Order: sequence, then structure tokens, then C-alpha cells
Amino acid sequence: MEKIYDFDSYIERRGTHCVKHDALKENFGRDDLIPLWVADMDFPTPDFIREALHQRLEHPILGYTVEYDGYWQSIENWLMQRHGWQVKREWMRYIPGIVKGIGMVINRFTQPGDKIIIQPPVYHPFRLVPEHNEREIVMNPLRKTECGYEMDFENLEQVIDEKCKVLILANPHNPVGITWSRETLAQLADIAVKHNIVVISDEIHCDMPLYGNRHTPFATVSENAARCSITFGAPSKTFNIAGIVSSYCIVPNEELRNHFFSYLSANEFDMATIFAMTATEAAFTKGEEWRKQMISYIEGNIDFVEEYLKANIPEITIMKPQASYLVWMNFSGLGLEHSALVDMLINKARLAMNDGAMFGKEGEQHMRLNVGTTRAILKQALDQLKDAVNEIKTK
Repeated sequence: MEKIYDFDSYIERRGTHCVKHDALKENFGRDDLIPLWVADMDFPTPDFIREALHQRLEHPILGYTVEYDGYWQSIENWLMQRHGWQVKREWMRYIPGIVKGIGMVINRFTQPGDKIIIQPPVYHPFRLVPEHNEREIVMNPLRKTECGYEMDFENLEQVIDEKCKVLILANPHNPVGITWSRETLAQLADIAVKHNIVVISDEIHCDMPLYGNRHTPFATVSENAARCSITFGAPSKTFNIAGIVSSYCIVPNEELRNHFFSYLSANEFDMATIFAMTATEAAFTKGEEWRKQMISYIEGNIDFVEEYLKANIPEITIMKPQASYLVWMNFSGLGLEHSALVDMLINKARLAMNDGAMFGKEGEQHMRLNVGTTRAILKQALDQLKDAVNEIKTK
């Protein structure tokens, strides 16, 4: 009989040095908010991962550890079973986090003053990491459509020049939750190869497609995609182990691979930690049933938010994500200036969400909502939001 996992029980996280709770005051000016921002979940890390870590901790020595076959095989098998992607062992390396990996690619393949292309509204480290490394950001905004967003290839061709060296792709997209089609990704790859641009494909949300949608690994869509791509992945979002830094990169192109991997090894960035390997292997060998039940619960949460807003606050809408537990909310129907919207959410609704403007100016009048929490917490948050909206309506 399959185990039924519990996603409804509240777990107190305050006082555990948890960013989502314990950094509220620093980031929002008060600590009495319902935290629906940082992209980790309030569900227990799966028991089979915790048991694997406990078992390793039973040995009294935590010394230097070699990367072992079971670790890499678990990643290879998972990618094949979940995504039909047959990767070779020599294509892969450990990296100590995907945002760090982006910085490593930028420092290896570009020079200060070179240009990095991003597609806003998009995950804000895509902008911050290049800027902090003295690279210039080139915007290729997503184009708004009746159904959501699409890539604007006409604009992309217009903004590319000889100083553009890297494009950072969110696949699936964060924060708007799109699972890109093969056709879209193949067209992007053709443009990248034409202009000799390396594409970093951040695929950390790849194992959380929703409502029957499928994730397509960028490197698999064409020879050009394999030729220009450096793919980053991790079990951390799907299995709620962000605090265990366990990421990997995949580079099919030998020339790119040798150039990048030599940089990783020269600086010892590619040395996996004990707990990263233990947790990853457990997640990818024992995690499919947990993953499916988590996805079902997340879909229920998204449906609950959508139905609640339609019934109680129709001025606020959501773009239903095709992947992940992050929901793009549109508040433009309230008719508030963006600064007034932020103030209302924090000081009246008492909610902490990611400000849409941090993802680019295209994100104004939007917020990113993390629904990776209990249904009861979501209801409380939406009740507070409804009361706050009603308050401003009566003024």
C-alpha cells in the first residue's frame, strides 16, 4: 500500500534560522506577516531523505568524501525516467548552487563590460549576478499575450550585438510558470548559435510540471541547443532541501564543457559535499511517489487561490502556472500605484510576498505568491487580503 504523505500539518519554522520567517523584519520592516515569499515549501522534507541523512550521521566521522557512482547514477536515471534525456556521465559536474553556477559561467565565458541577456519579468538574480560582476544587462522582455507570455524573438534579434555573450533562460520560467515548448526553445537555440551566445538554462523547477504539462530540457530540442547550452538542475526545489546545497550542471558540447569544467576543477567548485550526495541520491531513487502527491497538493492550492479570488476579490487575478508552486498574481484591477500596493499588502493585509517589480519593471502591479504551504495558511492569508482590499474600497 502506498504511503499517504501529510501536507496539511503546520510546522513551526520560526527560530530555525529560516529565511522565510526569521528574515521578515529585515526584508519587510515587520515580523508579524504571513510569509509567502522565499521559494521553499513549508512541508516536511521527505522522510526517506531525512532517514538517509540520519543513517550517514550514524557514522561518527564526517571526513572528505569521494563522489561515488550511486550519486551520479541517480541523476542519470532520474533525467531519463522523468524527461527522456539520456545524459552521459562526462557531461556532468556538481556545482555549489545554481545562482553561484550562473556567476561561474559569467566569469569564465565573459569579461567585464560584456553583455548578458535576460527575459523579464524574471528571477532577479539573473540581473543581479551579472551586474555585481560588472557585466551589462540587455533586456529581452517576454511579450504579454491573452493567455500569458511568450518569447519575443523579433526584439531579441534587435537587441543582440557583438558584446552579447550569454543568455540566461528560466526553463520552466520563474516567476510566470511557463513550461516552454520545443518549438520555442529550438528557435531560441538557433538565434543563440547564429550569434555565438552561450545559453544558461536554469531548470531547477523542471520536476514540478502541473496540470498535465511537460518540461522539455533545453539541450534536447536540437543539435544547436546541445551545442550552445549549459544546463543547471537540482533536487532542492522539488524535494524541499534548499538548505542542502546540491546542484549539478550538464554540458553536452565538448568545447564548452572543457572550458567550463577546467574552471570548476581549478577552483575546486565541483567537489560535492557528503550531505549533497546523500540527499540527492535518496531524492532521485525514492522520491517519485512523494513528488506526485506534492504536485497534487500544489495543484489543489492553486485551484483554491483561483476560486477564492474569483468569489471574493475578482479585481485580483492569477496566471495559472504550468510548473512550480510559485504563482504570478496581477493586482492591476485594484487601481493602486505600485508603492501603495506594496504598502497595503505589508501593513494592512500583513502578507509577505515577492514584489513583482524585483523581477523587472514588467512586474509592477504583480506579486509572486508561494503556495507551497498548508491550505489553512493560504485561506488565512487570502482572508487577510480580502479584508485589506475591502478596507481600501471603503475609503
